[in-house]
Amino acid sequence: MVKGTTSMGQHGRGKTHIRCRRCGRHSFNVAKGYCAACGFGRSKRIRRYKWANKKVNRVRIV
Repeated sequence: MVKGTTSMGQHGRGKTHIRCRRCGRHSFNVAKGYCAACGFGRSKRIRRYKWANKKVNRVRIV
């Protein structure tokens, strides 16, 4: 359980993600070269999935 000087050496690794040019989110992986949010750099299509959408709770009226 060291929270002092030795753990401060873990902070200088550099950036893994930067801001994406296409979607503007901070999800572009520098090493892999593609955005985790929109898929820029990997595909021309925008990355989207059905499971990412929130379900709308509608009440059925008979």
